Amino acid sequence: MLDAAASRFRPFEVVSKVRESTTITSFRLAPLEPQHWRPFEPGQFLTIRVPDRKGGYVLRNYTVSSSPRDEGTYRITVKREAAPTQDVPEGLSSCWLHDDIEPGAVVEIDPPRGAFKLDRASARPVVLLSGGVGLTPTVSMLDVLARESDRPVWFIHACDSVAVHALRDEVEHLATVRAGITLHFCYRFAGISDLEAAQCHSAGFLTRTTLQSLLPLDDYDIYMCGPPPFMQALYAILTGLGVRKDRIAYEFFGPASLLSEAPAPKQAAAPLVEPNVGEDGLHVVLRKSGHSLAWDGASESILAFLEAQGIEPEFSCRAGVCGTCEQGLVSGEVDYFEEPLDEVRADRVLLCCTRPKSSIVLDL
Repeated sequence: MLDAAASRFRPFEVVSKVRESTTITSFRLAPLEPQHWRPFEPGQFLTIRVPDRKGGYVLRNYTVSSSPRDEGTYRITVKREAAPTQDVPEGLSSCWLHDDIEPGAVVEIDPPRGAFKLDRASARPVVLLSGGVGLTPTVSMLDVLARESDRPVWFIHACDSVAVHALRDEVEHLATVRAGITLHFCYRFAGISDLEAAQCHSAGFLTRTTLQSLLPLDDYDIYMCGPPPFMQALYAILTGLGVRKDRIAYEFFGPASLLSEAPAPKQAAAPLVEPNVGEDGLHVVLRKSGHSLAWDGASESILAFLEAQGIEPEFSCRAGVCGTCEQGLVSGEVDYFEEPLDEVRADRVLLCCTRPKSSIVLDL
């Protein structure tokens, strides 16, 4: 896959490297050829080719933390993932970036992609929730909301301490651009001095009580990114407060049911019904499990449609990069709304970036 995809990657020079906290560093990337820069939406990510320990390459995704207004460059903000024990290897890509990459180095990247994007057309108030280095998409979103919108915004960030709090100055500056932006920082290991010096606004974990005290009763668009335990806890709190699930957008590499304590209910298997071209509407038929499902016409992808039915195919990136959601396409045609990183055979399909063009049968 990597060899076939290599022609899509373009060389970018690291023009700056800035330490943002004790564990997090930002890298500013500029294309060697100006035409290789592409516009992006706040929340999208870059795919970078990272040399592995065997002389080959692996692919890693990093969210763009800079503003879409910064045309001509991208900024990624990366946490160095040190090994927790001697028996566990250090993070391959994060340590390569932190330890080996300096200004002047050239890295290869694929243009921005990803479905976790700020809905600029919405007029609803916005809650930006982040944990640790998960603030990278929310900072980019905040920049757009501060400069291009009058929507009320709550930027809520949780991390361990002031030492690991990245991009704080930038966030505080954006909050002064206009009225209507509220900041809340929660430090897990905050001391009394942190609270007294207004380094943070609360200590411990973000709780239901904290969110209730911050957020007036309203219909919000919520964007959430952070480590899995943070995501699981906040998702449970938000849905427990009555927030509609379709109002919660998140960057999460794994099945959506992992955010909930209980897995989504599975549909009972139905007798297999092959799609008939003459039927009204399109169907998605799952050959192995015997489901025949009427396509709703509204789902963003076949993957999202199946998840809404309580069916959970494997996936990771949701953006046509990793190939995890690839399935056999027994019959029918699909449209790719996001170009896959690698070529996909005609009898295969990536569920995360396709919609049915006709009724289809999947080998699933």
